[in-house]
Amino acid sequence: MPLDLAPDSHPTDLRHDWSQQDAEALLSQPLNDLLFAAQQAHRQHFEPNRVQVSTLLSIKTGACPEDCGYCSQSAKHDTGLERERLLSLDEVTEAARAAKATGATRFCMGAAWRNPSDSHLEQVMAMIAAAHDLGLETCVTLGMLTLAQAQRLKDVGLDYYNHNLDTSPEFYGQVISTRTYQERLDTLEHIRAVGLKTCSGGILGMGEARADRAGLLCQLANLPAHPESVPINLLVKVEGTPLADAPALDPFEFVRTVAAARIMMPASYVRLSAGRATMSDELQALCYLAGANSIFYGERLLTTENTGANRDLALFERLGLAFEAMPHEGRNEPGGCFK
Repeated sequence: MPLDLAPDSHPTDLRHDWSQQDAEALLSQPLNDLLFAAQQAHRQHFEPNRVQVSTLLSIKTGACPEDCGYCSQSAKHDTGLERERLLSLDEVTEAARAAKATGATRFCMGAAWRNPSDSHLEQVMAMIAAAHDLGLETCVTLGMLTLAQAQRLKDVGLDYYNHNLDTSPEFYGQVISTRTYQERLDTLEHIRAVGLKTCSGGILGMGEARADRAGLLCQLANLPAHPESVPINLLVKVEGTPLADAPALDPFEFVRTVAAARIMMPASYVRLSAGRATMSDELQALCYLAGANSIFYGERLLTTENTGANRDLALFERLGLAFEAMPHEGRNEPGGCFK
């Protein structure tokens, strides 16, 4: 029998008391029961055949001092990636304009920093303002933030800040040693405290167990407010990183995690992020059935390949999916999910 873990119909009643046992029980259900529950949760909060589309741009590539075992941009790994300067305001504005022209509603910018300096933050703030003025939602990922830095980003019009937890607290030390789990949680608290929307998820396929995937989802779902966007990444194996030879993840485990994320955080966007380039159309279709309703659109994700735009368009046509339109009202109000 499927577990009775369906969410309440009102976002104000979302659960924040998920136990490890709850999450593992969800992930262990028969797949048909799990997908059915995820579809019910999805349809309570979203149009079932609409997908939010974001574009991601690396505004500063390489030479990151962190040692994240999956990352091609770490200065501690020999991946052959060349260090690049911070892009200019004109370059970023042009990229944002191009993203909007292809149907993206959110423009995301990533910089390979442990944490931004105040001078770097000033430059990024100008980029945020430019994308905002084009009518796009904005998101950045710049590493750890102080409370004062988060407030400055909020004041310039930033909509979302991305800061992933990556995995469970128990498995985290096997992936990263240069930043603690608590430091990640502290940055999420700073983001939430100033009223920015939160984009936070994790990476699957790093050698973690199902219990670690359950632990990650519990951490996210038990935050004081659910992240408005939850990216679920499949590890992209990059030669020269410690995780280049990680064992392949069973595709159904990926689908199960997407479905559990949808059930545990029913009003959040669940985004298929890195790794889509290696996924079959059938696997991606199962993920949409499991409640994924957001993607990164375009040829690249920071430094790795992404599913091509033409392939996405063809798959959407086959599945009867459509891009979500840009919301016009409430886009600057934090904490809500557009429907």
